[in-house]
Amino acid sequence: MTKWKAVIIGFILAVIVKSFFAHYEFIGLLFVGFITGYIAHDGAIGGLWNAAVAGALGTIAAAILFVFIAIFGGSLFGIFGGLTGFTLSGISSLFIIIGDLIYYAIVMGITGAFGGIIASKK
Repeated sequence: MTKWKAVIIGFILAVIVKSFFAHYEFIGLLFVGFITGYIAHDGAIGGLWNAAVAGALGTIAAAILFVFIAIFGGSLFGIFGGLTGFTLSGISSLFIIIGDLIYYAIVMGITGAFGGIIASKK
């Protein structure tokens, strides 16, 4: 049921949207979910599933990138950088990551279903 080619492409695009186009995140996720569902060519349920998996993986990768930036890059900015800053924001960041995981999966899943519907009609 999971088409890994579509999931990996959607995952990479989701990380790019989160990293470079954060102000346009919702619109970017709509496009990425549609593209993932279209590449899957598996109907509405398959497109929804593949886009949701890609969104979840993209959230996890973006969270890992955040951890590396907080640990290594943030240490140049004083007391709130490095491990101290990550420890202070760790609990609240966990809830934000879980919320983003659900958000990415839902938004990308819905448009992935539309992409899957369009791809299956050809």
